[in-house]
Amino acid sequence: MNIAVTGGAGFIGSHIVEKLVERGDNVIVIDNLITGKKDNLKKVWNKIDFLEIDIRNFDELKVNLKDIDGIFHEAALASVQDSFVKSKEYHDVNVKGTENIFQLAKEFGFKVVYASSSSVYGNPIKIPIKEESEKNPINPYAQTKLDDENLAKKYTDEGVSIIGLRYFNVFGERQSKSYAGVIKLFLERIQKHDPPIINGDGSQIRDFVYVKDVVQANIMALESDVKSAFINIGTGKTVSILELANQIIKSSNLELNPIHQDALNGDVMESKADVSLAKKLLKWEYKMELNDWLENTVSNLLNNKKE
Repeated sequence: MNIAVTGGAGFIGSHIVEKLVERGDNVIVIDNLITGKKDNLKKVWNKIDFLEIDIRNFDELKVNLKDIDGIFHEAALASVQDSFVKSKEYHDVNVKGTENIFQLAKEFGFKVVYASSSSVYGNPIKIPIKEESEKNPINPYAQTKLDDENLAKKYTDEGVSIIGLRYFNVFGERQSKSYAGVIKLFLERIQKHDPPIINGDGSQIRDFVYVKDVVQANIMALESDVKSAFINIGTGKTVSILELANQIIKSSNLELNPIHQDALNGDVMESKADVSLAKKLLKWEYKMELNDWLENTVSNLLNNKKE
């Protein structure tokens, strides 16, 4: 298949690209390299077509996407804290850029699987969170993701096939600091034998899902008969940020205690996915357990192996 990946030099996008190349697909990677890195694609660099294009550039996108069978749209600005001070830029990239992809999907007839976010739910009334739960974004980044969903509904009503995957907290190799980066930040501190720094009291509850499980969800969504849907991608399991910090310390065998500082603005307190729809529609289930990955990764970091 001829498949494009926007944000393909980023954290999740680069893992999708690697999997597509492994499968033998022809892959076009679109990334403006503002947050993405060519180094993330070094394993497959000679097997892809890389285009340094901003998703806000409709004309350049149109020239390069006319012959594709499907697209994984991962490009976005993703830092919650930055979104408070750069709200206009976040809207331009995350909403206007996404509408460009939807508009071209309508024109050329390709299927879109794109990165939505559990942040659209805000602080949920009920846990675990079902897809029909109330949407109440509490920061500008989350609002852009809800705006994207409203656009997706508009375009699916016009016959476009769009699946939005509501990622919960994705973790894994090549994770960026801006994208749900608490695990990366903790690991960087541990590697220096410094204690993890927790924003707030650490009681925030998170559902962490491994990046390669997220990749599989994307591919299953593209290949499914599902024409349009919004689907939670998480594990249905949770850990508090304090428990996470202590787990990483335990895996390191270092004598450390977490440091607490002020809570972050716009930080959701509880997040846990109901993943029954993903199982039903996509036949998808996660495989990697967070604790297993952490133990292996912490060991590698402290032995000076490359993550």
